[in-house]
Amino acid sequence: MLCVGLDVDLAKIPQYLLDGEDPIFTFNKAIIDATHQYAVAYKPNTAFYEAHGLKGWQSLQKTIDYLNAEYPEIFTIADAKRGDIGNTSRMYAKAFLEDMCFDSITVAPYMGKDSVEPFLSFDEKYAILLALTSNAGAFDFQTKTSEDEELYKKVLKTSQEWQGSDKLMYVVGATKAEFFAQIRKIIPHAFLLVPGIGAQGGDLASVCEFGMNDQAGLFINSSRGIIYASNGEDYAQAAAREAGNLQAQMAQILSARFN
Repeated sequence: MLCVGLDVDLAKIPQYLLDGEDPIFTFNKAIIDATHQYAVAYKPNTAFYEAHGLKGWQSLQKTIDYLNAEYPEIFTIADAKRGDIGNTSRMYAKAFLEDMCFDSITVAPYMGKDSVEPFLSFDEKYAILLALTSNAGAFDFQTKTSEDEELYKKVLKTSQEWQGSDKLMYVVGATKAEFFAQIRKIIPHAFLLVPGIGAQGGDLASVCEFGMNDQAGLFINSSRGIIYASNGEDYAQAAAREAGNLQAQMAQILSARFN
């Protein structure tokens, strides 16, 4: 179930890498090579690449190209949180799903179906809809009640009516574990991308208890807790150790559930 977030902050990576031609890709490649045996997905947060302009986009392209070439069995997520009017969404979808060849992209739902459906028109590609996020500000709007129903539940239910909804997954923050049982009543079969384990304080056992379905149905993301386990020359080995520890906890939970 492990998804490794590639949120590369140049201030946090080993500083000797900054002397190289492409420190972001060098860092990512080492992390991927060290952790791929434990992971089923990787999730670059595109903001950490966009912040560096053309060089950042090139680093992102090299990262996804490397994943697709060396580890094609691993699922890839562009954590871009796009969502705009239909014509713009079509261009975003083409950029990430067709041109850059990601398997999926995170999408904001609040402009409605015509802003999301363009992402659902690609064969074997997926949109991961922001449903109930891990940040504290999620309570500002997502859990507010309108017509006796929380907004995030309206999003879940309405999205099931959109064309291509069989290609929808959903983001649900690990810090919102108490909501998972209600979410699973609405979308029992969908995959959930769950950020917030580790640095943000989400509890793995609670997420799995209430969030797993009969196919497991979870991508559980850890970013900072894995990729910044060390800022020394042993950074890749330290990342592998943290990824292995987290994956071992997941394996124990899965074994107890399904064996």
